[in-house]
Amino acid sequence: MLKLIVALAGLSLLAACANRGTLPEKPARGLSPAQFAKTDIDRVAEAHQREVFANLKLLTEKLYRRNPRELKKSGQANVAAGVARIFEQEHAWKFDELQGRRGTPAIQLAFREDYAGDRVLAFMAGLGSMIQTAFQDKTEFFVLDDLDPQTIYNAARNVEIAVWKLSHDRNGGGELFLLSNDGAGPVANLSFEREFGKVIASLDILSKIVADKTDRTVVKAIQSLATAVFLPLK
Repeated sequence: MLKLIVALAGLSLLAACANRGTLPEKPARGLSPAQFAKTDIDRVAEAHQREVFANLKLLTEKLYRRNPRELKKSGQANVAAGVARIFEQEHAWKFDELQGRRGTPAIQLAFREDYAGDRVLAFMAGLGSMIQTAFQDKTEFFVLDDLDPQTIYNAARNVEIAVWKLSHDRNGGGELFLLSNDGAGPVANLSFEREFGKVIASLDILSKIVADKTDRTVVKAIQSLATAVFLPLK
């Protein structure tokens, strides 16, 4: 009994001390003591989270290259510095330019006419922090962590809404706030659409895995993207 209590206490400590950094790290090679405190779902969640954020980093780089004026607003020397600022610094997803906003309020800021800041920062930091909320703001998971499949599902739908806004929202002059896919020319550039599709698919698959393993039901949301509102995350 004493051994069981000690083991449970150790697991509780690991769960409480789970890494809450910005970007999930690759697992160390070999078998560490922490691995014994992880379930299969924990490992799957970490793998999907790493994949999602790898896609987000690539999308941020692509957005800065398509919208160089936004990088200048942030005062960053180059694209790599702009990407690193969002994904590789310890900032708890809080930036002065976003006026304390994170998640969907930050995403919406990117499409406001009166916003003079870096719209790529607002859009991608908003997406990153929104998805991190779905992952309970953790970058490592242990047996006592309890991911909610509904929250992860809602995050996937919010990415869909954000992508629709990216492709359709325009300023008073009729110009897109941010350039992404390019349909001009003989060959359409749909690379943004493909990368965002990977993010959505990863979240949907993880939501289904968690729901199946924990015997929980996910309520599906049916909305028209043109009039859809961002779904709440717990």
